[in-house]
Amino acid sequence: LSILLLSLGLGTTLTFASSHWLLAWMGLEISTLAIIPLMSQHHHPRAVEATTKYFITQAAAAALILFASTTNAWITGQWDINFDLHFFPASMLTMALALKMGLAPVHFWLPEVLQGLDLTTGLILSTWQKLAPFILMCQIMPVNSSLITFLGVTSTLVGGWGGLNQTQLRKILAYSSIAHLGWMILVMQFNQQLALLALIIYIPMTFSTFMIFKTNSSTTVNTLAASWAKTPALTTITPMILLSLGGLPPLSGFMPKWMILQELTKQDIPLTASIAALSALLSLYFYLRVSYAMTLTISPNNLNATTPWRLQTTASTLPLAISATISAMLLPLAPATL
Repeated sequence: LSILLLSLGLGTTLTFASSHWLLAWMGLEISTLAIIPLMSQHHHPRAVEATTKYFITQAAAAALILFASTTNAWITGQWDINFDLHFFPASMLTMALALKMGLAPVHFWLPEVLQGLDLTTGLILSTWQKLAPFILMCQIMPVNSSLITFLGVTSTLVGGWGGLNQTQLRKILAYSSIAHLGWMILVMQFNQQLALLALIIYIPMTFSTFMIFKTNSSTTVNTLAASWAKTPALTTITPMILLSLGGLPPLSGFMPKWMILQELTKQDIPLTASIAALSALLSLYFYLRVSYAMTLTISPNNLNATTPWRLQTTASTLPLAISATISAMLLPLAPATL
């Protein structure tokens, strides 16, 4: 386990630190190969199927990245990431990195893969595995503007619509991830720091959500209804974290959305900004649905007892406490980020 986790860290760090396309590709490949045993550690047909799907998509994306960077080296004669890319390899790289991250319209693997994993591996997949392609995407900006806007708008819409009818929490989280990445991509062509800020705030929010579901050991919306009896305090905080993911003030999740909309209107693309803001309402609906199922419904117990007697939990809740605080109360720091 430690070897795999260290390799995971090494792959991402290698991609961060590289200024050569081949090294960046190696980093992506190492982190893909390191997470595969973690994904298939439960020898369950679903986990194995999810791992296979993940491996095939990531290998295809990595091959495309290698092909695009080789083509770029062939056309321009150099391998440096910081150097301007030729238009054709740049578009190809954008699509490959979008496939790596799971942006719409190449998002189809993400909900399926996430649904087959346990919550901890799913958490690594939704947060850590997004970092390397995200940073590469930041480094090749600004590239084909219409393609990036198309990816961003499609992702926010798909992330909103896809999650509406879901009952599986992991699929809801996958669609939420697609929508958030869409927001980040939209603003990335104008302001990379802002996109990075959105990612930095998205990570603790997703971490909190996954940890809450893990603490309640629930994977469907229905099983959440029993969480009042299990963890009353946590159940009270959960709607705040979910609404923070939805981007409501005065919670932290409002800050990146607010700044991104401001940046988009500054850049004089009000239509794109309006579509993004309206698609955030779709996402908000399913976060509200999960919050409703969790806090406003009482599970059909036979007798209305208070909390059931149980052993003291051994799981560490400190990381969850820290990330929940970050997800709810970071908004007053907004002026500092500006």
